[in-house]
Amino acid sequence: MSAAPQASTPPPPAYDQAAYRRCVDSLQARAGREGIGSALFDRHVRTVVPDTSVLRLLDSQPEFKTPIWDYLAGLVDEERVADGRQMLQRHADVLSRVEAAYGVDPATVVAVWGVESDFGDTFGKRPLLQSLTTLSCMGRRQDFFRGELLATLRIIRDGDVTADKLVGSWAGAFGHTQFIPSTYRRLAVDFDGDGRRDLVDSIPDALASTANYLKRAGWRTGEPWGYEVAVPARFSGAHGRTRRQPLSHWVGQGITRVDGSPIAPDGRRSALVMPAGRDGPAFLVFRNFDAIYSYNAAESYAFAIALLSERLRGRPGLVRDWPTDDPGLSRLQRRELQQLLLDRGHDIGEIDGIVGGNTRAAIVLEQQRLGRPPDGRASQGLLRALKATRPVPAAPAEPRTR
Repeated sequence: MSAAPQASTPPPPAYDQAAYRRCVDSLQARAGREGIGSALFDRHVRTVVPDTSVLRLLDSQPEFKTPIWDYLAGLVDEERVADGRQMLQRHADVLSRVEAAYGVDPATVVAVWGVESDFGDTFGKRPLLQSLTTLSCMGRRQDFFRGELLATLRIIRDGDVTADKLVGSWAGAFGHTQFIPSTYRRLAVDFDGDGRRDLVDSIPDALASTANYLKRAGWRTGEPWGYEVAVPARFSGAHGRTRRQPLSHWVGQGITRVDGSPIAPDGRRSALVMPAGRDGPAFLVFRNFDAIYSYNAAESYAFAIALLSERLRGRPGLVRDWPTDDPGLSRLQRRELQQLLLDRGHDIGEIDGIVGGNTRAAIVLEQQRLGRPPDGRASQGLLRALKATRPVPAAPAEPRTR
């Protein structure tokens, strides 16, 4: 048999070099007006070769496009819960001091750390200066990314983090808890007392900075983020994160805890959120959920943090299932899927449990081979189907001609 077609992502788009140079000139003029010297700018921006691959990512953030059951399956899995509990023990002293200083409990801080960087294992691989310079001159939201680029230069100028350590996501987030540069400038703290605010090499600084962020976002010490509830079939009222009512209002609508136990009515403002509609889990959420939401402005993300924090407190997972007959995969299962794709001759790169462009492209090819809808989704059904079929062996490489 012939080898499986190779999965690959398309080449990055070309760009207008003259327009790019003009943009860099305008950035330098703005940087000068804001106190950033020409030598610093020339060293760190003028020499940048644009990475136009980041432009595709502007409109493909997973927390907005991925079904919530897929999104949570990889972020709140048994691996992350076990690792998070270890981190709670390993850094108990720091976390206790962070809670005393900012009022945010250890489980929430560690949940953010776990979701953002897998406890420091995945900071991201893109140089911030390259990504932010590219996005400052191309694509949507150029004004926003210009501000982030200048904030990055100030971080370097102030000596908090060196340029070579500023590696992270395509949008400029970096460090253990993935602050963007402007947020770093506003809210990062020096918690270990070494005179630098360092979210890359200092776990105490990163955890305290995260707690400081949540406190400034309105975190209320000792209050819950929310909890899963049961909604009666007759309920037909307005719901959603921004539709706040006193807790007594929801009690009056017949809403109970998910186990059927009553909720004590009071005047606390809360919202009923059903992230997958009436057929999925429902939640009453409070002010602390909004503080978490502000970290990344996506409900799926906020639920990942909130539900992981519950597991880290030793509480069980959700009672009600998500409304799908083909659930998403944990990271362990994603690695198993990637191995099966490699066995079928797909060059997807490292087996890392991250479903990136090459993995999705390979999934599409296998879905077509299996007669399944070619949506590129890594699911339980696809994993079962691949495990049940024999891999197609790769053909010997063709001899190269000169």
